[in-house]
Amino acid sequence: MPAEDHHTESPTDGEYNSGWVRIDEARTLDDESAIHLDIGRHEVCLIRSLGRIHAIRDECTHGQVLLSEGDIEAGYVECWLHGSRFDLDTGVPTGPPATEPVAVYPVRMTDNEIQVRLPTSDD
Repeated sequence: MPAEDHHTESPTDGEYNSGWVRIDEARTLDDESAIHLDIGRHEVCLIRSLGRIHAIRDECTHGQVLLSEGDIEAGYVECWLHGSRFDLDTGVPTGPPATEPVAVYPVRMTDNEIQVRLPTSDD
């Protein structure tokens, strides 16, 4: 299923300094689907699979295309260009052609908000 493209406002100074950013779009995700988010300087692929929310860097480490445009199935995202599959928990590819993992970002639920921790300049 093709991903939707969303532009999220730049995080506030407090959010960005802590690295945790509220992601309202997570509530609209259907199971086994993904959306692309531009958050500050980060391109994020937000995914719901097996009832869980995952956040990864939205770029295949092999073909440099958006993973949010790939297929989501049972805890994996498959790149639409060459078929590389990545584990959503670890970012590790399950086989060629990709050999490098994709960055995985922590996700948490606080006060009924879904948040993603993105790298800061201190990371």
